[in-house]
Amino acid sequence: MVITPIMLATLWVDQIVEGFWHGLLAVLILYLAIGRQSLIEHAQRVYQPLLKDNLDAARQQVAMLISRDTQQLNASEISRATCESVLENGSDALFAAIFWFAVAGVPGVVLYRVVNTLDAMWGYRSERYLYFGRIAARVDDVMNWIPARLTALSYSLAGWHWQASKNTCGTAMRCWWRQGRSWKSPNAGPVMAAGAGALGIQLGGGGIYHGKRVESPLLGIGRPAAPLDIDRACTLIRKALLIWLTALFIIAWVLS
Repeated sequence: MVITPIMLATLWVDQIVEGFWHGLLAVLILYLAIGRQSLIEHAQRVYQPLLKDNLDAARQQVAMLISRDTQQLNASEISRATCESVLENGSDALFAAIFWFAVAGVPGVVLYRVVNTLDAMWGYRSERYLYFGRIAARVDDVMNWIPARLTALSYSLAGWHWQASKNTCGTAMRCWWRQGRSWKSPNAGPVMAAGAGALGIQLGGGGIYHGKRVESPLLGIGRPAAPLDIDRACTLIRKALLIWLTALFIIAWVLS
C-alpha cells in the first residue's frame, strides 16, 4: 500500500480533531466537577442580606452551608461561619478536583468527586452508616491530604501584599503550622487556619450543634469576622485559583 501525502495529511487532521474533542470533553468534565461558581454564589447569598442588616435572611442562607444551628447567630457569627465554609469548600470543591485532574486526568477527578460525595452523604457518624461512612471519610481524608496542604500554601501566598505592613503571607503560614493540626479535621484545619491568617481574622470557636454547644479551637489571628470578610474570602479564592493555574501552566510548559 502506497502512503500518499494526502493520506498523511488526512491522518494528521484526524488526530488533531480527535485530540481537540478529547480535550474539550476533559475540560467539560473538570468544569462539572468543580464548584467554584456555586461556592461564590452561595457565599454572596449570605453576604448581600448582611449588608442590608437582614439577619433572618442571612441565617436562612447560611443554614444551607453549615451544620450548626443558625437561629441565634449574630452578624459576626454568620460571617465567621460563611468564611469557614468558603475556605474549607474552596479546597474540597475546587482545588482538590483540579489537583486530581492534573495528576490522573478525567478518571482521577471523577473518582475524587465520587469519594467526596460519598463522604458528604455518609461520612457523618450515624449508627446506620457507621462502617460505610467511616470508610468513605477515611478515603476522602487520604485523597484530600496533599490538595489541602497545597491549598493552604496557595491561601498563604494569596495573602501576600507588596506593602510590608500588610504582608499576611508569613502570618498565614504560621497559623497553618501552629493551629491547623488542632482542628478536628486533618485537612480542614490547615486550610481554614491559613485562610484566616491571610485574611487577618479569627475563625473557629463555639457553636450550637443539634442543641448542644461545641467548642472548637480558634484559627487565624486578629479581629472577629465581619460581613465584608465574606467578600474578602471569595477574593482570596480567586487569587489562589490564579496561583494554581499559573503553576500548572509552568509545569506543563516545562514538561512539554
